[in-house]
Amino acid sequence: MKLSQVAIQLYTLREFCKTEQDYAATLKRVREIGYQAIQISAVGPIPACRLRQIADNEGLKIAATHEPTPVLLAQPELVIERLNELGTKYTAFGSTGLADLGDISVVREFLRKAEASAERFAAAGKVLAYHNHAIEFYHYEPRKTVFQLIFEETKYLQAELDTFWVQAGGANPEVEIRKLAGRLPLLHIKDFGVTSTGERYFAEIGYGNLDFRALIAAGEAAGCEWFIVEQDRCPGDPFVSIAKSFNYIKENLVAE
Repeated sequence: MKLSQVAIQLYTLREFCKTEQDYAATLKRVREIGYQAIQISAVGPIPACRLRQIADNEGLKIAATHEPTPVLLAQPELVIERLNELGTKYTAFGSTGLADLGDISVVREFLRKAEASAERFAAAGKVLAYHNHAIEFYHYEPRKTVFQLIFEETKYLQAELDTFWVQAGGANPEVEIRKLAGRLPLLHIKDFGVTSTGERYFAEIGYGNLDFRALIAAGEAAGCEWFIVEQDRCPGDPFVSIAKSFNYIKENLVAE
């Protein structure tokens, strides 16, 4: 993995991206920390042209976005246009949008629509991916998870695997990464911590329990293009947390 492949997911900094002015100040701080790329998610109502212009001004590449599930399913052409404006190839579903994955017929209907959208993206030279949480590791029958089903019943839909949520779902992140070889352009690298009382928490990279040397190696073998740092909740100042993650990555995980 090269340092230029490491991005920060702006969801981590969502409270600092609500206005164009705040977004610009945030990107300046992100670049000063050392990141060279971002993922657009949970930002305020800022025009795509300005999102890109401000990123360009700071020397930051837009690696990918997250877009609302209803729009991705019903109006993929609008997202394709937005990706063109942003100068990026990748976007992702944040989830199925379903609170309960127990009805597999409903899940399959989502997958049918998602695959149709993913095919539209592919025809336009773009990529639509699916971002998991823990819920997808629900076993709807013995030894069969919804996560498996998602990628067995689609071809164009790609993966944006989240390491924390795989671990939280009781699966092995390294194993799941390797299963997705050729379909994993985006990897959310997110560490998994446990408190002294057994509560799980989102840790800075290198400060939790996941073996990121193994996970990055698996991601590279799977053909991953972007390794995206995300921390859903930080213990204090999120800029301090993303700097800790970046410094650990730079010192321990990159090939440069």
